[in-house]
This record gives sequence, structure tokens and C-alpha cells, in this order.
Amino acid sequence: MKRVVITGMGAVTPLGNSVPAYWDRLLAGRSGAGPITRFDASRFKTRFAAEVKDFDPAPLFEKGELRKYDRFTQFAVAAADEALRQSGLDAGSIDRTRAGVILGAGDGGLATFEEQFAAYVTGDGTPRFNPFFIPKRIVNIASGVLSIRYGFQGPSFTTASACAAGNTAIIEAFNQVRWGKADVMLAGGAEASVTPSSIGGFNASKALSTANEDPAAASRPFDRQRDGFVLGEGAGILVLESLEHATARGARILGEVVGGGLASDAYHLTGTHPEGAGAALGMRLALEEGGIAPGEVDYINAHATSTPQGDRSELSAILSVFGATPAVAISATKSMTGHLLGAAGAIEAIACVEALRTGWVPPTINTNEIEEGFAGLNIVTGAAVQKEMRYALSNTFGFGGHIACVLFRKYA
Repeated sequence: MKRVVITGMGAVTPLGNSVPAYWDRLLAGRSGAGPITRFDASRFKTRFAAEVKDFDPAPLFEKGELRKYDRFTQFAVAAADEALRQSGLDAGSIDRTRAGVILGAGDGGLATFEEQFAAYVTGDGTPRFNPFFIPKRIVNIASGVLSIRYGFQGPSFTTASACAAGNTAIIEAFNQVRWGKADVMLAGGAEASVTPSSIGGFNASKALSTANEDPAAASRPFDRQRDGFVLGEGAGILVLESLEHATARGARILGEVVGGGLASDAYHLTGTHPEGAGAALGMRLALEEGGIAPGEVDYINAHATSTPQGDRSELSAILSVFGATPAVAISATKSMTGHLLGAAGAIEAIACVEALRTGWVPPTINTNEIEEGFAGLNIVTGAAVQKEMRYALSNTFGFGGHIACVLFRKYA
């Protein structure tokens, strides 16, 4: 098995449209939530979200090309361009048959679908659909667009495991490199689901917070008063390479992927197992693959969406794997970014790598009173803290019981 390192990262998030902007605002405890601007949300129970701000895709594309791509694909391209720039990879100088793209997404071109169907329902005569309607909306198109953009002819596909999709993609790309099937992989996720049907659907399932009076304080992971998650959007991309490929070209190495745990709750359509059975299994599998004991993990970036059942389930799983120890710092960055669904794991992977690289644990904001029964856990609230760290674990869980946990190591 080959060692797999990270040489580049790119991000488009509700906190900023680059990794430095995103990371600085995470450490500062800034919230990206606010009133929805992309459509009139006045009739909905939830009227706020964590939207991407000041995003201009025009410089990324040739004239006329932009109309081919839904917003989620635009996010993916922006994040991938940043990641490749940081990596120093020249797409034309590597073996492109051994370079690929695996991304995660849950909804794909949902906004495109809604816009086109609205035009169909209100139109007269022969239905007129955009000729790019199908490629704009299908969930796999962002990975295809990146493969075409950079000429990467290796493995290219999209993982669709709901909110676990970003981590699932990272694990699959990690496997391609460590098994020797690829030298370079782009991995991560993209999502642009701040749309009427998404807000309406999550409202109907009672998953979203309805704290419209103060959106910035609405996402309250682990807090006894939490009432649901805040919908977010954006993309995160990591460049994964074999260690030998990266060192041969003199690349700067940001971190290392050492394990992945894929599992299932096998319990409920949308709810998590009360005792976190699947989550505990996923974490144990990631640690086992990384060859470390629970006591060696220094930081957990929790899935922690701020739903009543989900947060309690995850804390139960963490307690069962790690015990009530202050040695493991836990934080929930969704308190600031909102929940990016299929892209959540991607931007949270970036947070893990930056935490290991800089020695700073980002905080959980808005959490004032920890869920009863879990006071012994070291949940970082209020402000970022400094900590010596070698291993970080990222948890993601999706509707249908999907579990994907990724273990990162500080590169030294």
C-alpha cells in the first residue's frame, strides 16, 4: 500500500471563497448564516441559510461557457482550480492516465431542475428545455467537468451517499492512490442546494432550524436548545497524491490520509441510530485502517448538524469509542458554515488538515449548555484553542444510514 498525502486544497464556502478566508473565519468563530437572498423565502418556516457570498464564476470560464454549468459545478471548478494552484501540479506534465476525479454530491443541479420545471409548468405550447438541462442537473457532472478541464483520464465518478458523500469520495480517492491505481486524484464535494424545494423539503421533515430572528446563532451543535440544522452550500477539493509522486516533484505536503471507515446504521430512512452504532463502527474502522488506538486521536471534527437526535447519537458513539476523555478535542464547524450536505465532508476535511498543520482547533459557536450526559467530553466551545495534534478524525453521516469517517495525520 502506498502512502497518500495532500498537496493542495481549495474551498468555496459560506465563510469565504478560498481556503485562507475560510480557515481565518473558522478560527474567528464567524457564522456564515443569514437571510436567504437567492429566492423569496418569506412563505417558508425557515427563511435563512448559509449562502456562498460574492462568488463570481465568470473569470473561470470562456465566454458563453458558463451557461452550461449549474452553480454546484461552478463551485467545484473554483475549488479545484485553487487546489491545483496550491499543489503546483502541471496537468500537462504528469501522466494524465493516472490522474482522476472523485467528488461527492447529494442534489447535483437542483436549482437547474427547479428553474426548468417552473418554466415548463407556466409555459404554453411546445415545452422548451435548455439544451444543457440534463448535463447541468445530473449529480455526476462536476467530476466529469473537472476531468475534461484538466484532461485527467483516470478514475472519474461521483459518490452519492447523501451528507456522507464528500468523505466517501475522499475515501474512494484515497483507495485509488494507495492501491497504486492512480498517482493523483482530486477528491471532495460540491453542493448548491439553497433552493425552494430543498428548504421546503427539509422543513417538512422538521430537520431545519426555524430560529429566523437570529440566523447567525441558529446552528447550535450539542446544545440542549438546538432545533435543527442550517442549510449551507459550497465546495471543497483536495489534491491527493502518492507520497513518492509528491516527493519526486518536490511538492509541499500539507497532510496525510491514513484511514477511512465506511459503514451503515442500517436503522432508519432519515434518523440516526440512538446509540450511534454505525457511527461508532465507522470511527473504529478508520482507526483500525490507520493502525492507531483511540487514545492517539487528538481532534474530532464532528458531523454535529445541530439536530436533536443526530447530535446525541454521535456523542454516544464518540463516548463508546473514546470514553469520556479530555484528551480528544471535539468541535462542530457546521455551527459556522451550516450543513453543506454532500460537500460537508470536503470542507471539514480541509478544517482537519489545517488544524493539524497549524495547531489550532476551531471552535463550536452558539453552544452554551452541553447535552445532558456528555459533560465529560472535551467539546471546544466559544473560541479556538491551541493544541499539539498528530491525528484528526472527520465524521460524516447521511440519510439512509450512510457513514463515512476519515482519519488524517500531520505530515512530518
